[in-house]
Amino acid sequence: MAPLIHCVRHAQGFHNLGDENWGMIDPLLTPAGESECRELRAAFPFHSSVQLVVASPLRRTIYTALHAFGPVFERNPDLKLIVLPDLQEVSDLPCDSGSDLNTMKKEVLENNLPVDLSLVSDGWHVKSGRYAPGDYAIRMRARDARRWLQARPEREIVLVAHGGLLHFFTEDWEDGSLYAGTGWENVEYRTYGYKEEDGNNSTLIETDASRQSRGKFGARPTREQQGELYDLCRKQWDRDGVQLSAAERAAVSRASERI
Repeated sequence: MAPLIHCVRHAQGFHNLGDENWGMIDPLLTPAGESECRELRAAFPFHSSVQLVVASPLRRTIYTALHAFGPVFERNPDLKLIVLPDLQEVSDLPCDSGSDLNTMKKEVLENNLPVDLSLVSDGWHVKSGRYAPGDYAIRMRARDARRWLQARPEREIVLVAHGGLLHFFTEDWEDGSLYAGTGWENVEYRTYGYKEEDGNNSTLIETDASRQSRGKFGARPTREQQGELYDLCRKQWDRDGVQLSAAERAAVSRASERI
């Protein structure tokens, strides 16, 4: 039986305070973000049934997972947070690029963090190849992350990732430009199950209760409608200059200068 996945966007990081901070590499949570973690910890109703917590290897997602889901780790003293490079954010902005593996190992060791780095390899933070900011590479690693989670033995999993990546991971593009580069609020969570008999895509379906909790009571968008929503979302991201590669941002800037 495939697991239930509680998808969570990280708490506020310093890069969320304004685009002047987008040049920060792997920013930490702000004090407000740490407060958001405490609020999520108090409000999240599924701590007792979660068996595994997985996060992107960026610091804001790691610390969101550790702070907000402390009860899961307290209930299971041998449990470690698994960090999965495929969950890193989609752009190649410095703020969406992680720390190198040696730096991560040092931080985990010095702070005695319950974090499993076994899936992180040297160069994971370099935005090329598998982790390039192009749509094809992002779709492939999002699909592989869904497959990896689907094959896990745990029945209920928390996944902490990023506003842009979560759209690719869930393949849900409703309200994709509600906020800067995403339709997810900081520390918002949504719950998904796996669609049966869907071949190799490992398609996720948001639960009715999760959709209704965020005011979605109508029919779900079809696959075709999601494609249309994706196109609209990407155009808005282009106009806003978010979730793009450096080359794409330069191209948008040059186009703006010609207008």
